[in-house]
Amino acid sequence: QVQLVESGGGLVQPGGSLRLSCVASVSIFRLYNMAWYRQAPGKQRELVAAITGGNATNYEDSVKGRFTISRDNTKKTMYLQMNSLKPEDTAVYFCKAAFGAAAYWGQGTQVTVSA
Repeated sequence: QVQLVESGGGLVQPGGSLRLSCVASVSIFRLYNMAWYRQAPGKQRELVAAITGGNATNYEDSVKGRFTISRDNTKKTMYLQMNSLKPEDTAVYFCKAAFGAAAYWGQGTQVTVSA
């Protein structure tokens, strides 16, 4: 049973920063492609950033230059460093792990950007 646990969300002012973490309970973490998604109220879940086992990354256009995705395979953990946060970044952020046809999701962590 794969479990993903996100942490690091919270309330931050516009222009502030947060770092999200996702810890995975998998046997060989480096084999999994990982990603962060977010879902704002009334909107569909969208891809924010993704990182492969080989550390190739891609980002949604609105977060390029502000967010950085990374992973530490020894700690079985993925991160999302979020800088210059904007109110439109407010959402529940979800961690996703994929291996072959299988995909697993965390429960999500709330990020609220507000003055």
